[in-house]
Order: sequence, then structure tokens, then C-alpha cells
Amino acid sequence: MARILSIVFNPSVDISCDAESVQHTMKVRTHNLKQYPGGGGTNVARVVAELGGHAELLYLSGGAVGSMFEKLLAAGSLAGHRFPIADETRISLAVREEQTRREYRFVPEGPVVTTAELQPALDFIADYGADYIVASGSLPRNAPADTYARIAAIASRTGARYILDTSRQALKSAVEKGGIFLLKPNVGELESIEGTKLDEEGATRAALAIVRRGAAEHVVVTFGREGALLAGSGGVLRVPARHVETVSAVGAGDSFVGAMTWSLAEGHSIEEAFRFGVAAGAAAAMTPGSELCRRADVFALYEAGSRTIN
Repeated sequence: MARILSIVFNPSVDISCDAESVQHTMKVRTHNLKQYPGGGGTNVARVVAELGGHAELLYLSGGAVGSMFEKLLAAGSLAGHRFPIADETRISLAVREEQTRREYRFVPEGPVVTTAELQPALDFIADYGADYIVASGSLPRNAPADTYARIAAIASRTGARYILDTSRQALKSAVEKGGIFLLKPNVGELESIEGTKLDEEGATRAALAIVRRGAAEHVVVTFGREGALLAGSGGVLRVPARHVETVSAVGAGDSFVGAMTWSLAEGHSIEEAFRFGVAAGAAAAMTPGSELCRRADVFALYEAGSRTIN
């Protein structure tokens, strides 16, 4: 069995709830409260487990919210490797307005970490012996922008396949240094690398350019409701989105990455893993709040997509 190490340096306790309406100044009464361990890499590990695989989670946590995060991990039977920090783990909130079906998401920047707190986690990654290293999500404050690039160097030394889903300067730094097996930006994140707006043709050229200069072996670009593309040395595969009734957009990208990671670890081709990713992203949109995708929905959407292609 392939060993998967999923990394979340900026985890969160994800709280979701519903409200009849959201108004400024007035108290907004909520109901249907749910709590999950969250943050990119956490969600990736949850999806791998939901699909029948196993991923261990490396995370930083601190304070009372960090303890709550750990309890939620244990309740979900996720294996974790904790690295303590002095600052407080963040709480994210998603509120669904029932009158309009709009979703309001409040995502704090997260804690401050020190180099001394971060280094033991990097040492652990180097010694772990993973077949797949998945780094997903933002970096906490004060973490060096080249942190994910440093993990790429570790993966190159240890022979692991490195999957990266991040944004802003952390993404730019990692792409500049290279060594990535699979990079998954959405089109907005790809635009931040390129410094310009991109239509689909421009996004395709940009993804192929990243592959050709050796920064990443494969690049997946997601377009939300417009589907996704996979760029590699063999060309480009474009798959439309699976149209479903959207309940929540939370975790769709993480579900995409988690499903691709699970599929690759099962020995599937990159193209098949990509189609599982598309299915999982759509499946996540069908569930409320931070629930992420459900196995039955992922496989149903994958099979439906395969019949359409064939």
C-alpha cells in the first residue's frame, strides 16, 4: 500500500451553519451547526479515507482551538502527527443563507509560527518515507514563503511524488523552484503566477509552459462550474464539470486533490485520477458546509462521466 502523508500547516476548526437571512448589525440566529477538522491537507486526508484509502496527517496546532481540532481528528479516526505551536489554531465559519442559498465564508489568516516550531515538521517529512507527499492550503503567518518549495526538495531526495495545492507567494515560490509531481491551481491562482487574466486558451498555454520548463510534471487547472484541464508532457485533457445541484462550495478543491491522490495511490493512471478528481469536486458541492464528498456520490459521478466519454 502506498504511503500518503498529507500536510496542513494552517489547519482550522471548520464550523458551518444555516441562517434564514444574513443582515448587518442585527443578530443572525443560526441553526444546524456542524464542526469538522479542516484546512487543505486535513480535508485531503478525510477524502482519501472516505474513498477507502489511508493517509496520515501532519499538522501544526496550538491553544484551546488546537485541542478541539485534535479531538475532531480523533472522532474521525484520522491518524495525525502533531507539531505544537504557541499561537492559537484558527476557526473558520461558513453560513448558508436559506432565503437566497448564498454562502458566506469567514476564513481567518491563522496563527503566527516560528522557524523553531516549523523545522521539526520539515525534519519529520524528510524521515517519513512517503510515496506521496500532499501539501494543501495556506501557510500560517511568518512561515517562509519557500516552505512548500523546501518540501519539493525533500520529495526529490526521497523519491516521493509531491502534490501541491496552495496560493499566493507560496505558490509562486514553489513553481519557481520546481520539483512538483502534480500542481493544482484554480484559474485565479494560475493568473497570480502569470500576472495577467487568462481565458481557457491562455490557461492551457500557461499550464503547458509550467510542464515544459520542468516546474511540475502535471498541472491541473480547475475552472469551477466550467470543469478542469490536465496538462502534461503528452498534451492536454479537458473534462467538463459534472453538473449537480450546488449546496456548498466549501472543500470542492480539496476533494479534487484528495480523490486524485487516492486514485494515484491505487495505481490508476494520471488521466483516470483526474476524472476521479472532477467527480469528487462535484460531489463535494452536493454536501453542506465542510462535509466534503461522499464515496457513493464520487463513484456515481465518475461512472456517469466515463459513460459520457465512451
